[in-house]
Amino acid sequence: MLTAARLGAAALSAALLTGLAAGPALADSPAPTPPAADGLYGKSDPTYDGVWRQSLALTALTAAKVTPADSAVGWLTGQQCEDGGWPSYRAAGAACDPKTEDSNATAVAVQALVALGGHQDAVDKGVAWLKANQNADGSWAYNPGSPGDANSTGLAVNALFAAKADPAGVAKAGKSAFDGLALFQLGCAAPADQRGAFAYQPDPASGALTPNALASAQAALAAGGGHLPVATSVRADAAPKALACASDAAAASPAPVAHADSGEAVGAYLTAQLAAGGNHLSLTTPGAAPTPDYTATAWAALALTQSGHPQQAAGAVDWLGKEGATWTKGGTDAGATATLLLVDQAAQRDTAALTGQLTALGPTPKATATAAATQAPKEKKDGGIGQYWLIGVGLLIGVGGGLLLSLQRKRNQHL
Repeated sequence: MLTAARLGAAALSAALLTGLAAGPALADSPAPTPPAADGLYGKSDPTYDGVWRQSLALTALTAAKVTPADSAVGWLTGQQCEDGGWPSYRAAGAACDPKTEDSNATAVAVQALVALGGHQDAVDKGVAWLKANQNADGSWAYNPGSPGDANSTGLAVNALFAAKADPAGVAKAGKSAFDGLALFQLGCAAPADQRGAFAYQPDPASGALTPNALASAQAALAAGGGHLPVATSVRADAAPKALACASDAAAASPAPVAHADSGEAVGAYLTAQLAAGGNHLSLTTPGAAPTPDYTATAWAALALTQSGHPQQAAGAVDWLGKEGATWTKGGTDAGATATLLLVDQAAQRDTAALTGQLTALGPTPKATATAAATQAPKEKKDGGIGQYWLIGVGLLIGVGGGLLLSLQRKRNQHL
């Protein structure tokens, strides 16, 4: 079973609800051999989250002006299969298996390589893989061949935005990526307090949509047009707008939420859920008491911040700051630490401690923001002010020397 430590819990849900399905056949061309694990962030078993946590770590550190080690970047690029997809993880020397390639790993890997820069071929191949494995309804499944889900579709849309591939133009059988995302969002036919939420998948028997915290949070970033890393923006109208259902007839309509309204509608839903839950979202499991869902809370904060509502995200960011050490296991869980760092970066909080914790979980970086900051003033001092000071002293010496020579000549003329 897949571990919940993987922040893209679509993997867990897909394994529990839909099973792992075989994807399309790979060509017989040899796949690149992944490098040894010495470039991997974190020490825990990477079987289910290796590519996921490596991608988040590289994205977060790059945003923190840290230049990762070549071995760390090479670890990620070496995991890519010849057809462009990424599995959750494959051991060094292992051949690619199409059944293990997944949209979640591919989507975050693409975003990491875009953030790093200089890996356009790998990005293009990853985007091509996503396009090839889009479902006929416009959605994406965790593994190709399965029914789509909101989390995987949202992550794929994030990757398309990052790679500057317009999701509106990425389509199968006439259904775009936005059409696929809309399949999982509750609209005017839902109760008022559920409108804007995303379900993980429709009920297989009835087709009904049930709000899901993590699906809503991860799909929200895509619905708002965002990707990792998130940049802060502020709108004049601070609160997200709830879905407008003008009449009883509109409320009874099963029509999907228009893409133009999607991000604001899910933002309003998440804002209400965070307020009701004490600034965090909860994980509900049948037969168990609800528990705090750190992952969903983090993605909700990212989505709200990206869509121009940082005030509505602030409470969640504060809660994560107080409780996050439990989630990150004291800064030793690479995936959780990277996600928390991405949240604090988006919220423009102090990120020095988290950056240090994440950096310590991987190979020594080529350069850090601290080193660059301390080096720059030195270069300015030595090559700027210091240089002019030396020139000034030289001019004074030259002028003084000239005056002495002139006085000496005059003195000699009078002798």
